[in-house]
Amino acid sequence: MLGTMLYGPRDVRCEEVPEPRILQPTDAIIRLSATCICGSDLWPYRGLNDVKSPMAMGHEYCGIVEEVGSAVTTVRPGRFVVGSFCISDNTCPHCRFGFQSSCEQREFMTGAQAPLARVPLADGTLVATGELPPDDLIPSLLAASDVLGTGWYAADAARVQPGSTVVVVGDGAVGLMGVLAAKQMGAGRIIAMSRHKTRQDLALEFGATDIISERGDAGVARIKALTNGIGADAVLECVGTPESMTQAIHCTRPGAMIGYVGVPHGVELNGQSLFFSQVGMLGGPAPVRRFLPHLMDLVLQRKIDPGKVFDLTLPLADVGEGYRAMDERRAIKTLLRV
Repeated sequence: MLGTMLYGPRDVRCEEVPEPRILQPTDAIIRLSATCICGSDLWPYRGLNDVKSPMAMGHEYCGIVEEVGSAVTTVRPGRFVVGSFCISDNTCPHCRFGFQSSCEQREFMTGAQAPLARVPLADGTLVATGELPPDDLIPSLLAASDVLGTGWYAADAARVQPGSTVVVVGDGAVGLMGVLAAKQMGAGRIIAMSRHKTRQDLALEFGATDIISERGDAGVARIKALTNGIGADAVLECVGTPESMTQAIHCTRPGAMIGYVGVPHGVELNGQSLFFSQVGMLGGPAPVRRFLPHLMDLVLQRKIDPGKVFDLTLPLADVGEGYRAMDERRAIKTLLRV
């Protein structure tokens, strides 16, 4: 079958790879209905993460179960499933506490930019729908596998409350999903930080009330001006750079929370500055499995439409163009048809 392999910076190829097979009795093999490129895939694509050997790419997935191992009991062949990018057993102490992304058996999904994928710990990782969903909902269900769940976690970690003022730092797919999540949680004011018209428009469609294009000190000043000098009640940091984290801390009011889900690259925090800010922080890889049943229900009931974040659709064979389009910010997120 064809699959996506990354060999080095900006060297991504769609080539023949072996079909996955059951390796453990807890595995499942699924035939993907669609897959996609994640913003986090751009870190190794740009050479910011070391690639020491060819990497099988793709960690967002949904599709039809084809085969299950002998120990799998909760899903069966023919069922449509969505799974988290973090593999978990959903039974260990961390999973039971709601942090499946820190499961004692945690793995990170790989190889999902392909027609077939192996999912370890299928019982703990996969959530099945009651029936096969209509084709037009596939993009939104796919989004639940990572970016929707990650944006939702950012809002949850930041403790977004009804009527609160929320700032979203980052206008990529995760940041836009953070806007959607904050709206669903009842935020009264959602300030999206974005410089790009198409992303601004989508942020407004998802529920943003204000758009700020300034960055750094100027961006913080604008937020303070919009909040009568107080700052935000909750901030979603969805980038992971030193600049974005500093901006998030400086625009958060004392006693409020930052939910940070951007994978940190070069972020170093000043302990004394953080101490006197009196700002709380919670983040990390999103425990998407915790939120999956609820998010899938919202999609299936057509209460949310996160699939709108996919603004480029390509066949798997053109995956290289999908990476280039996202790298050059010509696309927010690329959907791959398999």
